[in-house]
Amino acid sequence: MAYPTKLLGEGETIEFEMHPHWRGLIAPVIWLLFTVFIGVWLYSSLGSWSWSADGIIETIGRPAIIILGLFIIIFWVIRPFLYWITTQYVFTNRRIITRAGVISKKGRDMPLAKVNNVSFEVGVLGRVLNYGRLEITSASDENLVIEDVPNVEVIQRDVYRLHEQDDDRRRRRSTEQGGDPVPPGDGT
Repeated sequence: MAYPTKLLGEGETIEFEMHPHWRGLIAPVIWLLFTVFIGVWLYSSLGSWSWSADGIIETIGRPAIIILGLFIIIFWVIRPFLYWITTQYVFTNRRIITRAGVISKKGRDMPLAKVNNVSFEVGVLGRVLNYGRLEITSASDENLVIEDVPNVEVIQRDVYRLHEQDDDRRRRRSTEQGGDPVPPGDGT
């Protein structure tokens, strides 16, 4: 699901966009396989148990297995998948955009002009699977922290590149309008 270009400003282009790292889908897939395997086994073997009292366990047990299986699939498989697919990290030539949410949405934008520092943190599993945590320090707002960023080191480098390009664009615009050039790193 691509970020809608109608939400971009004039002259703003998407440089790259991504979802959180795919490792966020590992647990839902394990829950799906576990639920299907155990559910099918319980459902099919329920009537063959020697202690089932004249079909009462079978009558109550099969609907209970189905209801429990659906509960697990909805809350531990479908919900995390929907969260993963609706979470977007968008980097444009002017700002960094985060959006998340299935029914209600939350988002945050940070202009590249306000970026002071970009750092990352990669844990042991992150080194193996190539993901990490990106923290972008702003000149005036609170920090923007993005979890589960794929190729976090490359993204950090690209954010610096985009920041420099945005500074150059603002300096050129300022000198074209007859003003003094904007000093590097100034957010105006």
